[in-house]
Amino acid sequence: MKTATKDISLSILVREKMKAIALLFKLRLATFVVFSSAIGLLIASSFTANWFDVFVLSISGFLVTGASSAFNQIFEKDSDALMERTKNRPVVTGYFSKTEASLYAGIAAVIGLLTITLYFNEMAGLLAAVSLISYAFIYTPLKKVNSFAVFVGAIPGALPPMIGAVAFDGTFGFWALYLFAIQFIWQFPHFWAIAWVSFEDYKKADIMLLPAVSGRSKHSAFITLIYTVVLIPLGMYPFFAEKLSLISSVVVLFAAIYFLYFAILLFRDCTVASAKKLMFASFFYLPVILIAFLMGYL
Repeated sequence: MKTATKDISLSILVREKMKAIALLFKLRLATFVVFSSAIGLLIASSFTANWFDVFVLSISGFLVTGASSAFNQIFEKDSDALMERTKNRPVVTGYFSKTEASLYAGIAAVIGLLTITLYFNEMAGLLAAVSLISYAFIYTPLKKVNSFAVFVGAIPGALPPMIGAVAFDGTFGFWALYLFAIQFIWQFPHFWAIAWVSFEDYKKADIMLLPAVSGRSKHSAFITLIYTVVLIPLGMYPFFAEKLSLISSVVVLFAAIYFLYFAILLFRDCTVASAKKLMFASFFYLPVILIAFLMGYL
């Protein structure tokens, strides 16, 4: 009986530990990042990359992205404690000390970066290192300075598909550069929609991410709208460059129009409800266009 009780207790402890690590590594965000990285690899290889390559890239990508998120939580412990959306993170609650969290983050970073570098190539490993450093050590502290942090944060946010594409042959081909460009521009309406929804929460921690100093204003909504408009001609560029089929291009166009519709709503209403709709539209837009880009090779 005692052995069974110990086994159950151990099982509970293991589950709690794994749940805490998932929160520390922001598993849902990491999944989204790894998805775009894998798509980059498949597109750049014209869908000739084998599934073991995708598996290795995904695991190493999880580790590097998780390490970035963990370092972010270590550095932002005090700020996270002030906000509703982050107050239950494992470093804030004390489930992990900064030392323990740093150990997990360090191990994950080293294994992830070495795997990408040794299995794929040095350029992909370098880009992964740039992504980790710029997110954890530059973007994170800059958030408390001014909204320029969004520009800096958009760089590591846009690197995953480029890393995937460069992992294929170590070069910066059309798709490596293009996927970075479109995901870079997408970051802005995506970030700003989140910043609008969480404006009051961010304000508690002196974090200002909206593009205008006026905060939730027509000015911020207008700038968000402009960046969303840019995604339409940018999304159609591969078609005119004869890199994408008509059907795939139509899918990309409709996704951009759908995204734009909610940016227009935000500009018209300037409400949290409209910002939330734009935020969810941003989650829809990116995977749809990435799959559309891949459709030509299926």
